[in-house]
Amino acid sequence: MTRLRWPSWMPIDPYIVLLLGTVGLAALLPARGTAADVASGASTAAIAFLFFLYGARLSTREALDGLRHWRLHVTVLVCTFVLFPVFGLAARALVPTLLTQPLYQGLLFLTLVPSTIQSSIAFTSIARGNVPAAICAGSFSSLAGILITPLLAAALLGNSGGGFSTDSLVKIVLQLLVPFLAGQLLRRWVGGFLTRHKKILGLVDRGSILLVVYTAFSEGMTQGIWHQVSVARLGGLLAVEAVLLALMLLLSWYGGKALGFGRADRIAIQFAGSKKSLASGLPMAGVLFGAHASLAVLPLMLFHQMQLMVCAVIAKRRARDPEEALDAPGTSAAHVVQGQPQHRVLR
Repeated sequence: MTRLRWPSWMPIDPYIVLLLGTVGLAALLPARGTAADVASGASTAAIAFLFFLYGARLSTREALDGLRHWRLHVTVLVCTFVLFPVFGLAARALVPTLLTQPLYQGLLFLTLVPSTIQSSIAFTSIARGNVPAAICAGSFSSLAGILITPLLAAALLGNSGGGFSTDSLVKIVLQLLVPFLAGQLLRRWVGGFLTRHKKILGLVDRGSILLVVYTAFSEGMTQGIWHQVSVARLGGLLAVEAVLLALMLLLSWYGGKALGFGRADRIAIQFAGSKKSLASGLPMAGVLFGAHASLAVLPLMLFHQMQLMVCAVIAKRRARDPEEALDAPGTSAAHVVQGQPQHRVLR
């Protein structure tokens, strides 16, 4: 039997199609009553298991080795948790002319979410950048975001974000950080199993996110919040996000040059410092925004697809750089990985 493959010319990743289909399913058949309680409990368990897998997959030795490149990691963290939020706060001037208050809250939340892991690695590899740095930078950002994102949300969103409290922080730590640390502790016993069943567990990763999306949008449907969004407002949101992404791509690339980083490091900084994680953002939004989580994560879902499309183009262009560019000062041959990753990664 011939295996069906997603056409390479399609600009939309197939997983995004599944996400949109999940939103449509929630709109037509939202979980209500007992079904909603079951879906909520299942999504909480699925996300905890997802972060357990993240912890079990991350090599502790790689993470410790990556600390030697601390300037690069600090640069990525500044991009993720300082520059992004500054632009998010500046977008407040667009309310109510271009954005509604709920959409702005979702946009601001988007700027507080940690960076991606897998897609940063994939694009850095395609562009022949510093892949080990991308692995560590994405991992450090995700781990730091478990604490930094809710604290920033408390400071910048306050009660408008859905009632942030100490209880919210505790829930996030228990749902995300504790499973991650458990995965690290058990890595020596489960690491081999995870490696042998990588493809199957990849389906678990994606299925967990789809379940969280369904639960969040089902709750939004029961609350009737979709009447607050119009096509014009969505168009305005997309325009704002396009500008935001362009600014971060430019700042991370040329800022890396100004700080003296070589080409390979600048590639890692650009891809890790300009993107936001759907996998980390969705469960956090569920805790912080409650019934309004579906509208709050809409900007993040749109930005996620946009960053994948744009960064894919940039990575392929960087891969065509002349060979002499690879020998620029600050570029270590040991950090440059030739070739492309063998799978699509979407976090």
